[in-house]
Amino acid sequence: MAIKIKVLQVIPKLGFGGAETGCYDLAHYLAEQNCKSFLITSGGQLLKYVKRDKVKVIRLPVQSKNPIIIFINFIIIFFILLIYNIDIVHARSRAPAWSCLWACFFSRRKFVTTFHGTYNFLSKFKHFYNSVMVRSKLIIGGSNFIFNHINENYQKYLNPKKKRLMVIFRGINLEYFDSKNTSQEKVNALASSWKIDKNNFTILLPGRLTKWKGQEMFIESLSYLLEKYNKVNFHAIILGSNQGREFYSKKLSLLTERYRLKKKITFIENHKEMPVAYKLSNLVISSSIEPESFGRVAVEAQAMSKPIVASDIGGSRETVLNGKTGLLYKYNDANKLAKAINEIMEMNKKSLSLMGEQGRKNVEKKFNVDQMCQRTFTEYKKLLK
Repeated sequence: MAIKIKVLQVIPKLGFGGAETGCYDLAHYLAEQNCKSFLITSGGQLLKYVKRDKVKVIRLPVQSKNPIIIFINFIIIFFILLIYNIDIVHARSRAPAWSCLWACFFSRRKFVTTFHGTYNFLSKFKHFYNSVMVRSKLIIGGSNFIFNHINENYQKYLNPKKKRLMVIFRGINLEYFDSKNTSQEKVNALASSWKIDKNNFTILLPGRLTKWKGQEMFIESLSYLLEKYNKVNFHAIILGSNQGREFYSKKLSLLTERYRLKKKITFIENHKEMPVAYKLSNLVISSSIEPESFGRVAVEAQAMSKPIVASDIGGSRETVLNGKTGLLYKYNDANKLAKAINEIMEMNKKSLSLMGEQGRKNVEKKFNVDQMCQRTFTEYKKLLK
């Protein structure tokens, strides 16, 4: 029988991002292992899917970076640890991590962190603020890229005798992201809703609308696809919310008009069933101009047996097998992206299908959510020993 431990995870908001879904999956996995699973968050769309009979949810304003709120959260979390006799606290973001660090120190609980991004550390204050993510007993990096980033930039906070730094790749739900389990009827309905001509090659770029995700460069690359490679039988879907970035959203629309791509690009604000969107597409793009700590889009696309074209920086270099499951291109280079897209479009159906099959096998081998949860749980038990 599994050790009965009580684990509290703390995350600012429970949305549909990689960190959030990982937190959600682990919370339910722990409950299945006969553990007590607790979750502190301020809210989020994914919260309504949490099984409350398995996971105890506590709402706190842990998304706030206000020092006073962080201190108040520390006091509340401290008493939560005592009341529920929590064994391990796992923080997944900086602001709540400070509250958890103090609460664990005074209650003598085990503190765990997952380092989810590179974070801006240009100033000494920001570097110190970020350092909370490496002040735990167990520091988890979601990729080798993040592991190396921590070693290179936070070495003075690392003490191998007292702390453990390790890589646990993020995992995704392989049953959910499976083409075989995704209804063709839903795909047809989505194609009709988005006005997608099935005779066209559909290119999908998922991700929130923000400059570092590379939507501007992607649009520019499509203009090269028309001009240099004479490709006209394609339609691109830019799927993601601007999250209040109205100026950037307008900039993308103007760029589309400037390159005369209005009939070639459709902007979709959100879509809840991502497997359906992936299955509808012929090619998935991850065009980030800054390093992805992991690159969830690239992994989800491969799980859905779709070829992926991703920038050659960050986590994508670990998740994409260049030439086998997709193509890596020189980041922030629209010409190189256009060339990669054209290369995929030139492939025959058999080659595309083989690339998709290799992608699925790659994810099954390395990025299974069950493996992620099992490894994390094993490390929890080691901490308590």
